[in-house]
Amino acid sequence: MSGELATLLSGRYIEIKMLPLSFKEFLSAHPAGSSMGRLYQDYIHNSSFPYALELQSPKDIRQYLEGIYDSIVLKDIIARRRIHDLEMLKSVTRFLFDHIGNLCSTKKIADTMTSAGRKIAVHTVENYLDALTESFIFYRAGRYDIKGKQYLKTGDKYYAADIGLRYCVLGSKKADDGHILENVVYLELLRRGYEVYIGKIGTAEVDFIAIGEEGEEYYQVAYTVIDADGKTLERELAPLDAIKDHNPKYLLTMDYGPMVSHNGIRQLNVLDWLCK
Repeated sequence: MSGELATLLSGRYIEIKMLPLSFKEFLSAHPAGSSMGRLYQDYIHNSSFPYALELQSPKDIRQYLEGIYDSIVLKDIIARRRIHDLEMLKSVTRFLFDHIGNLCSTKKIADTMTSAGRKIAVHTVENYLDALTESFIFYRAGRYDIKGKQYLKTGDKYYAADIGLRYCVLGSKKADDGHILENVVYLELLRRGYEVYIGKIGTAEVDFIAIGEEGEEYYQVAYTVIDADGKTLERELAPLDAIKDHNPKYLLTMDYGPMVSHNGIRQLNVLDWLCK
């Protein structure tokens, strides 16, 4: 667990944070000229863990991911945190995998568990969430009020370290393509060294504020903004348009086409951006 290192090695260690393979790294393991769209689907449905590239069949990949999941839940969390209700922990884990990209509060999770017939206290949910993030199975993104320039205490989002784990745990349950893409972009921003938050501007939401050495950047992520009346594009641009500073603003989508600027907001193909 991440917290144990700080306790055991206080003042005598350097923490190097690592993530599974980026899409660019995953792409480099395949022949040049391979379809990026097809490989993106492999990337999210199989796994971004390096060893998964050595496995040939979906069955072998699933067994490998099940081993990782069981090791994290049973050894890193259950044993070290002395959690007694394994099934409740698994229920909370499934909830987070099923709500990637959605605002989650400990009360909402506790109420959902209780309504399903498994009563759980809010502070117990907090302990489970701390354990799941300390074991790096999930990452917590807090919210930031752009206009008020302050961090918000409620409404975090949780993103999975590997989308393949999500499919392993939830099976073939349909996922929101936009939220899965959001998860991929969030992890990539972490890889690039940014502090990443969910942005609030009035009543609107900006998917990500990325804070780096050169300042802030704003990102909106949508699987596609192509529709008959242009309403989707208008909706996705609105939160970025509401920000009045001059920091870089990006709209990332799976749509192909030349780079477009909307009043200073750069619209990019997300797969090209991931490969930069």
